Amino acid sequence: MPQLLVDARNVLRSTWPNLGEDEVVRLACSWAAGRGLHAVLVFDGRAPKSAPSDECFVVGSGAESADDVLARTAAELAGNGEPYWLVTSDRELRARAGRDAERMIGGGAFADELKALR
Repeated sequence: MPQLLVDARNVLRSTWPNLGEDEVVRLACSWAAGRGLHAVLVFDGRAPKSAPSDECFVVGSGAESADDVLARTAAELAGNGEPYWLVTSDRELRARAGRDAERMIGGGAFADELKALR
C-alpha cells in the first residue's frame, strides 16, 4: 500500500480562503482512505493534535523543516522499495523527494480535491 506524503501547510495555503489545519487533516485522511493509501501529513513546527485513524499520521516537524522531514521519509521509503505519492507545489521539495514517487500531486490540485469532499 503506497504512503501518501503531504506537505500539509503547502496544501492549506494553496487556496483562498485557506483551509484550516483540522479540515486538511480530516479531508486528506478521508481522501487517502478512499484510495487505499496510508497518509502522513507533515506540518512545519507544531501539528494539530489529532488524527482520525491508524492509517493517517499527523506529524509536526519541530525545529526541523517539514521539507526535511518529507525528503528524509521519501528517501527511507524509496530505499526500502516502498511506494509513495508526494503532495506539494514546492519545486525544491519535488526535486528532493519526488524523483522516486509513483505520483506527484500539486498542493492546489490536492486542495481542490479535498474541497470536493466537504
